[in-house]
Amino acid sequence: MTEQHNWHVLLHMPKASTPVREQQVRLFRNGGNQAVRIPREFELPGNDAIIRKEGERLIIEPAPPTSLLTLLKRLSPIQEKFPPMLELPTAPVDL
Repeated sequence: MTEQHNWHVLLHMPKASTPVREQQVRLFRNGGNQAVRIPREFELPGNDAIIRKEGERLIIEPAPPTSLLTLLKRLSPIQEKFPPMLELPTAPVDL
């Protein structure tokens, strides 16, 4: 006999005043992955999400937008030496 798990998909951690909505969904296989079709009323914005497991619960949240600072933190430091900078004139130049 196989062990059956009751998985809960939470889209947002509910606040005290927010009623919890739930709906039973069917799991299916997509290639080698298990998948769940998210009903329209539970759709997430954007094209990316974060999923994590807490105990027996799966929590799916919208991925935060990637900021320029986040992108820059992922880049490797530049190993090349920059060429020396030319000394700029200190007096105005008439063009």
